[in-house]
Amino acid sequence: MHLVSANLLVLLMRRTGDGRPVSVRELADAVGCHPSKIDHLRNGRRQSATQAEAEAIARRLGVDLMCLWEHTGRTVEAANELAPIAAVPA
Repeated sequence: MHLVSANLLVLLMRRTGDGRPVSVRELADAVGCHPSKIDHLRNGRRQSATQAEAEAIARRLGVDLMCLWEHTGRTVEAANELAPIAAVPA
């Protein structure tokens, strides 16, 4: 997963979904990673996390996953819709 914005992460850590701030160490404990990983995400030195880490960060901050993260890797195109039917002259 790719972090949309380090600044957004910082703002969301200041005021989580429950209205209270969360520290780097508290967030790292909730995610199950080293605090330096959270610090690197906050400072923009790192922009990626695993799916599980991204979900845990979003859950602890009280936001939807896609507000803070975007998927990386191979994308799958949507199925083609049926071609429109051409009008037949009368």
